[in-house]
Amino acid sequence: MRPDETVTPSTRTDSTRTDSTRTDSTRTGDAGEHPDRRAVLERLGAGGLAATALAASVPSEPPPAFTVRRSLERGHAQHGWLDSFHSFSFADYYDPKHMGFRALRVINEDRVAPKGGFPMHPHRDMEILTWLLDGSLAHRDTLGNGGVIKRGEIQWMSAGTGIRHSEFNPSADTAAHFLQIWIQPDAAGQPPAYHQLDLATAVRDQRLTLLAAPDAGDEAIKLRADARIFVARLNKGDTLRWENRAGRHTWMHVATGALALADTALEAGDAVATSAPGHLPLVASEPTEVLFFDLA
Repeated sequence: MRPDETVTPSTRTDSTRTDSTRTDSTRTGDAGEHPDRRAVLERLGAGGLAATALAASVPSEPPPAFTVRRSLERGHAQHGWLDSFHSFSFADYYDPKHMGFRALRVINEDRVAPKGGFPMHPHRDMEILTWLLDGSLAHRDTLGNGGVIKRGEIQWMSAGTGIRHSEFNPSADTAAHFLQIWIQPDAAGQPPAYHQLDLATAVRDQRLTLLAAPDAGDEAIKLRADARIFVARLNKGDTLRWENRAGRHTWMHVATGALALADTALEAGDAVATSAPGHLPLVASEPTEVLFFDLA
């Protein structure tokens, strides 16, 4: 399939079926599950996300129309200490067809060399999240916050009326690999804020984990935007059904690994966008980490 080609239900069928009678709600009551996380998932409803078992013998309804954004079609910047891929227009990379998706403005996949980093620089009126895939990243800002984030931790900085910060890789021998995500807030001019959250014990294989939402408690980042972000870690052969609800919009980003959306193969760095209601049936081809953005 060509980059950015739109796939419609009339051009494809899904030869596999996920068992629609089993949803992720069967897992949210596990021992040790954070009560606030359970409450948020209940507010979203079982239809918003569903991890399901695969039953290959019975066909399912085709997925809604979706568009694929291929990894190699992203913008790319190489600065020696920084190797960065841009899903949307950013810095010197400009593509009028890819300025963002709904409130999602930036997904940069960055690799920062050992001891490299971004010196102090400003931001304003943007929700900025950093999700570590490997290594670690040291943060300092003009609010007095400082610390190191590692895999399984998410960092949120709401730039609001203005904030300056720096990000450096503290390791002498391991590159820091992470996604930096920018989401436009619902309102400008809010006080700047910062939060860092360890989700290492919450993120488990074969399930979706909430990373951020506007109505989150202390189990996830509370965003100042009508957007919800989830992560799923899948083993080879694991399946997942994601529902894009009517009136909502989904951006799905494959962070690591590879999977299939019906008969469309997706690799690390690939993304899928849809504004049509329906389910996206996914099967992991290898150990995979994938992020879902549920947007207004």
